[in-house]
Amino acid sequence: MAEFPSKVSTQTSTPEASGSNGIMGFLNPDLAFLRSIPGILMLVEICLGLLMWALVADSPHFSIPPYEYVLFVGVFCWLVTLILYVMLILQLQRKMTFIPWNLVLFIYNVAALLLYITGFFTCAASVDPWSYKGTSPYNKRAAASFFGCLVMISYGASAFFSFMEWRGSPANAASAQA
Repeated sequence: MAEFPSKVSTQTSTPEASGSNGIMGFLNPDLAFLRSIPGILMLVEICLGLLMWALVADSPHFSIPPYEYVLFVGVFCWLVTLILYVMLILQLQRKMTFIPWNLVLFIYNVAALLLYITGFFTCAASVDPWSYKGTSPYNKRAAASFFGCLVMISYGASAFFSFMEWRGSPANAASAQA
């Protein structure tokens, strides 16, 4: 029969004080995400998307119905990307572990890419080729088409990288960083 050991080592632990220091313990910014390729691409999408929809909104778009769709695509994708960017910086996705964030980001990036493809072609086709080049509405619409193309390319790159992360993620996608 085995005897009870004469010495048993025990170790006690206390909860960390850093996790309970109010708002800064809850909002822990992820600085590594800011320097990652998906973080940089999201920042590019936010900046260029804002520029694109601001140019469309500043041009006289009420007389041309397709620009209403382009404005919807620009503002909608800009707002959703801004919300996701803030969530990923503040690591709020780690609080909601029941959502497969890698898959959600992949689906969103593909949907935004498809919206921007249609929005870019609509914007580029709606630039009036018979108007005077150099006038303010022509320049704003042409610049909006150019920046729409750049945002479309950046959403395509984001879709590629989010697909690679989704395919290479472990079985528990909620524990992985999105």
